[in-house]
Amino acid sequence: MKFKRVFYVLSALLILPNWVNAKAIPEQAVMDIEFTIPTVEASIYARPYVAVWIEDKQRQPVRTIQLWVGEDEWLKDLRSWWRKVGRNDRAVVDAVTSATRPVGQYRFSWDGLDQQGKRVEQGDYTFYVEVVREHGGRNYLRQKIQLAEQDFKLSLQPTEETGLINLHYHIQ
Repeated sequence: MKFKRVFYVLSALLILPNWVNAKAIPEQAVMDIEFTIPTVEASIYARPYVAVWIEDKQRQPVRTIQLWVGEDEWLKDLRSWWRKVGRNDRAVVDAVTSATRPVGQYRFSWDGLDQQGKRVEQGDYTFYVEVVREHGGRNYLRQKIQLAEQDFKLSLQPTEETGLINLHYHIQ
């Protein structure tokens, strides 16, 4: 009987989740994002709705970085973001939503914090962009990233609804 208890305790110690030994990304880590809304030739043009967010390797939302939507009724058009975050977290919607943007280049940063304001752990994540335009197209982009103590630069190629998207993770 004692042997079984010892076996279970040792087994539990060997398969402890990674979070026990997890190390947060450096305090000065930031990811700068350059995002372009391209000119689209169309008879009816509406500004796109845009969601930019990060998920962890378990595909759980970590942080919504940008959310550009004119009115709440259009949030559901950002289908992937809505299913993952929007329909379950009104506080995020209220905290992050801003107006749609015209054609142009935009820069914003992610400070490496999760939605609760805690620094994320080093490891594998996915960067997502979803862009939807009324009377227009829909693009859904994702890019695997590794957040650690090393800088990186990545580019996501243009689509019909996005221009080039540049990611620059660095320690300031």
